[in-house]
Amino acid sequence: EVRIVESGGGLVQAGGSLRLSCAASGFTFDDYAIGWFRQAPGKEREGVSCIKSSDGSTYYVDSVKGRFTISSDNAPNTVYLQMNSLKPEDTAVYYCAIIDIRGLVDPGRPLDDEYDWYGQGTQVTVSS
Repeated sequence: EVRIVESGGGLVQAGGSLRLSCAASGFTFDDYAIGWFRQAPGKEREGVSCIKSSDGSTYYVDSVKGRFTISSDNAPNTVYLQMNSLKPEDTAVYYCAIIDIRGLVDPGRPLDDEYDWYGQGTQVTVSS
């Protein structure tokens, strides 16, 4: 059984920082991407960032480039999202998710796909 557990959300003032953690386990594929997605009230879920297990390549949505950094810890499949210079528009529920690389429609655009498993989410609220 695949298990994804997120932690690290909370309330922070604009300009502040938070670090999200994601621990994934129970999956059997060797090559995968772990990503962070977010959904704000009344908006569609969007891909924020992801990292590929094969080569550590990272991807970011334009709105967080230069502010967010994704990193991984291969043992035990833990991924972090360091979020700096937070803005009120970053407020959302953040979900960690995993996908088998073979399931990506376009390996060059891994944030565009629907992932195989998602965690329960962690709330990030940025006050102005």
